[in-house]
Amino acid sequence: MEHLLFLGHRIPYPPNKGDKIRSYHLLKHLAERYHVHLGTFVDDPDDWQHVERVKAYCGETHFADLNPRTAKVRSLGALAGNRALSIDYYRDTTLQAWVDQVTRRHDIRRVLVFSSAMAQYAMHLRDVRRVIDFVDIDSDKWRQYAENKRWPMSWLYGREARQLLHYEQHVAREFDASLFVSQPEADLFKRLAPAVREKVGFFSNGVDTDYFAPAHQFDNPYTQDHDVMTFTGAMDYWPNIDAAQWFANEIFPSIRQAHPAAHFYIVGARPTAAVTALAEMPGVHVTGTVPDVRPYLAHAKLTVAPLRIARGIQNKVLEAMAMAKPVVVSAQALEGIDALPGRELLLAEDAQAFAAKTIGQLKTPDGNIGFHAREKVVALYGWTSNLSRVDALLDPAPAASPKPLAALP
Repeated sequence: MEHLLFLGHRIPYPPNKGDKIRSYHLLKHLAERYHVHLGTFVDDPDDWQHVERVKAYCGETHFADLNPRTAKVRSLGALAGNRALSIDYYRDTTLQAWVDQVTRRHDIRRVLVFSSAMAQYAMHLRDVRRVIDFVDIDSDKWRQYAENKRWPMSWLYGREARQLLHYEQHVAREFDASLFVSQPEADLFKRLAPAVREKVGFFSNGVDTDYFAPAHQFDNPYTQDHDVMTFTGAMDYWPNIDAAQWFANEIFPSIRQAHPAAHFYIVGARPTAAVTALAEMPGVHVTGTVPDVRPYLAHAKLTVAPLRIARGIQNKVLEAMAMAKPVVVSAQALEGIDALPGRELLLAEDAQAFAAKTIGQLKTPDGNIGFHAREKVVALYGWTSNLSRVDALLDPAPAASPKPLAALP
């Protein structure tokens, strides 16, 4: 087996948490084909318990402790230079030294970078095949943040959007291939970086449809007479915070008025004070961290994804669909997901439509939507077929006339 270096901004485990889902399956897939040497950060003390599980997939490893508060302070140094804050946030001299040592020790010729900020550790490597999985266009998320915040944060986020886009474009020029989470995400980056469009492609997120399956039996975490809708995700992530607040404040009251048995459960780790405060509203519940999200999906009447700021594919939507749950989504949450509104999920363009479609599903459930949702996920969102695109890009012997990434299977 050949050697490969994998660099990620967060430990790729457990395989059912946020962006770790994608990185975990990518690591597992690569470990079947290469001796993988992993360099990554651990930014949550709870994640140290997973180190040994991750090591089982790897050769040499380096886990760098990252304190978010310290990293934020350190990143402010970028304001004095022409750099994105995100790059300084993830800068670590010990990780860089490990990268240099392990690439020499194993004569590594393939590098897979997960997320834009980690590209800094491989920019100086030459005579190697470098592929980056940007996942999302992070710079565009900062642009959206800037549009939704007041000064001075709007200025700071706007600066980060510009600086990070410049860096993303530079990385895409230097690397052999750049990947994103969906066709729309890849197409947008091609417009932002037209000079590298032939090197830009995508592979979709997948779902473990055996793990997220309606056939499993779970104890009901809800009170028996509650008609529950859930919203899942990390609740210290601003797009999720904004979505939870918008739904609780602007949509849920009219739902509860029309259907008094309705209850809204916000299920996810690290809820901020703003999210926790929502539980003071009638019918709104905030769980915090739960050991397994599946019981909360299995016993809900439906799930909602009222995101107003989003990039890429929302795992929370795919997981709920895999559990055969009706999902009401915003246009932003639907982006990148191949699902037919009205058949495989419900699309709501505004608060009024969100309330109407949720009330309709609570009063007159349409079981066919959940059935068709799971069918679609099983058909299109398996990890093995999606990850085959990565295999083709890491091949060290490209064809004489390589196809553009969009033409790959």
